[in-house]
Parts: sequence; structure tokens; C-alpha cells
Amino acid sequence: MKYEPMVKSLLDTDAYKLSMGQVYHHQWGNDKATWDFKARNVGTNFEHESYTEKDVQEIKEQIKAYCSLRFQPEELDYLRKAFPWIHNDYINFLSFWHPRYEDFEISHEGPSGLKITFKGVQEYVSFYEIPVLEICAEVYYRSHYDYDKLFDDFKKETEDKLAKIRDGAFNLETWSEFGARRRLSYNAQDWLIGRLVEEKRKYPTGAMKGFVGTSNVYLAMKYNIKAVGTMAHEFVELFQGHRQYNLSYSNWFAMDSWIREYGVWNGIALTDTLGLDIFLKDFNRTFATVFSGVRHDSGDPIVWGDKMIAHYKKLGIDPLTKTLLFSDSLDGEKATKIANYFKGKANVAFGIGTWWSAPQNIKPLNIVCKTVLVNGGDVVKLSDSPGKCMCRNPEYIDFAKRAIEWRLQHETN
Repeated sequence: MKYEPMVKSLLDTDAYKLSMGQVYHHQWGNDKATWDFKARNVGTNFEHESYTEKDVQEIKEQIKAYCSLRFQPEELDYLRKAFPWIHNDYINFLSFWHPRYEDFEISHEGPSGLKITFKGVQEYVSFYEIPVLEICAEVYYRSHYDYDKLFDDFKKETEDKLAKIRDGAFNLETWSEFGARRRLSYNAQDWLIGRLVEEKRKYPTGAMKGFVGTSNVYLAMKYNIKAVGTMAHEFVELFQGHRQYNLSYSNWFAMDSWIREYGVWNGIALTDTLGLDIFLKDFNRTFATVFSGVRHDSGDPIVWGDKMIAHYKKLGIDPLTKTLLFSDSLDGEKATKIANYFKGKANVAFGIGTWWSAPQNIKPLNIVCKTVLVNGGDVVKLSDSPGKCMCRNPEYIDFAKRAIEWRLQHETN
């Protein structure tokens, strides 16, 4: 069965792809990368059955449709107005750039029944991550479930959440929707964002007052709300591909590159690519002052937040002038507990994805695309949660851990 294109625009992606993309364009345009798709809970002995051959064929067709898209003049005009940090030369680059199907290798292999690899210049292929995940999720849900029922249940669950928000059940002072990569479908996320905008207009108090936008640039443009996002793990991993540097300093090189591009703009640093402890080694007074805050994406959020607050105080910086952005597997209840704990200690914000955008009456897909090679060499995302580690080469994982541990034990700040 054929479906309409599942990716509607080259802007149907997360905002941090543009902020990272401009840094790649200006500073790291020669770096080449390879990305792998991974379905963490699909296949034998997992929550979901494997992708079928029919699914894989549909995914190929949907990616071909994505590769036919181009940035439209009105979309580029929107970027100029909505993102004052985007330079004209990058807008000009985007007007010529387009995705290429020949960058993809797609087959019915592996325990999940789906193997996707894409490779090329990082500033080009980085854009593929979110559309691939959007497509792989929607194809799976339509193929393996009664999609209409999933969508009806999705709407009911959303209305229940909004009712709880109106009743004051959730304390979410500042939050955004981060759900593109795990969404039930484009239509579901589109309906969701429209519903959130409508709800805030009707009830502009409590947790809805704190709703500031979405990571999805296309839907932010459509509904005239803020597009939210800064950097992802891929950006820090890039510097592992420069073998002249010690990989344990990747955070330093990433933050230095970011500041050279943006100064005090666009400044939320991601802390967990190689683990929080090694990040703190490099998060010196200059970086901690210039970056407006930091993002949590793995590990215990309370432990992480306490460590960040202690680090800011050690540097002589008032934590109440900084933002702790939480984005790891959040729901309304978990975010409320975090907000209550840190009240009066630091500013907190939340990026909530799966809880809003994925189907709620089944176990959502846990699918990712990650950079695995840069300039031909292995790279790794270690994170503060072991289950999120991703790398092709176990020996490189061991090497990275030893390099980090040596520095933690022997280098004093």
C-alpha cells in the first residue's frame, strides 16, 4: 500500500540540525561521517516485532520521496526572520543543497529487520537523521498496528494530559515539545502542536504558560511559535574524528568551536557525550559564563543537576543565572518532580518528546541514528546511561574509557 510522503519539507526536522549545520559549514566542511540506524527495542525478544521486507521497501520509497524535496523560497525567508544567528551565506548554501538517495544503504538485515547506513560530508548527511527516524517510526506503526485506532487513542491521551495540566497536576514552568524523532506520524505531531497552541491560547496560565515552542522547524513555522534546539551528541563526536587531538578533550573543542560561531547566542551545552565528569573538566569559567545553560540527556537527573549546581558555585557563578535543560525520557510527572526539587536552586526547562508525540497505549519505538565514523575513524557516544552507548568497535569503546579515566585521575584543574 502506498502512503503520502511522511516528511513534508526539509524543515520537517529538529532545529539543532540548522545550528550545528552552520558550524559545520563555516568550520568543518571537509569532515566526512558515517551514520547507523539502530532499533533498540525491535526484533527477537524485544517489545516490537522485526521490520518486514514490505516495511523496508516502503521506507526506501519514503526516503526517495524525501530526497526529492528542496528548500522553498518561503522557507528560507522564514529562516532569515526566525533565526537571527543564521548567516546569509548559509541560507544561500541551503538554497542549493538537497538530500541524495545515493548516500543511503538500506536493506532487510540484522536483528531488527532493517539496516540503514548513510555517509558523506557531515554538513550534508547530518540532515538525514531526523527524517529517517520519522519515516521508520511512521512506517512501522502503520504496518504493524491499526493506525486509525492508534491515532484516536493518541488524541484521547493528549486530551487527558491537557486536562491534568488545567487541573494543576504538572509543574512545568518552561517546556518545549521535542517529539519529531519518535512521533506516531507527521499528522499526529501536526495535530498535537496545533492543539498545544490552541490550549495555550485558551488557558494561558499554569503549565501551558510555560509552553514555549517545538523542536520541529516546519511546525514552528506553520504555527508561528519558537523553534527550539542547539547541539546534539553528533557535534561533540565530530572532534573524536580529528585524531591529532586527545578524544577526552572533545567537549572542549566542541564548545570552543561553538563560541567562535555564535558567541553568547544559541548557547546550551550538551554534557553527556562522553559522560558528565569529563565534561566538567572542560567546562571552565569562560565556557560556563558564555553558555546560558546545559542539557541533561542521560543518567540520574537529580544527581546531574546537583553536580552542575555545585560546579557553577565552584566557578563563582550563581546557578540561578543559568538554565538546566532536561530532555531524557520525560513525562509530566517526572518533569514536575525535577522542577520541584530544583526550585530556588537553578532555572529549569524541559524538552519533552516521546510522552507527547509517540503512541501512548503501546510501548513506543526506541530508534536512533548515530554517527559511528568520522573521517574514517571510530567515534563513540558513551553517555551517562550505559544502554545509550553506540559504537561499531568495542575496542574503541575500551580505548575511549581508558583515555577518559586516565585524564580524570591524573589531570588537575
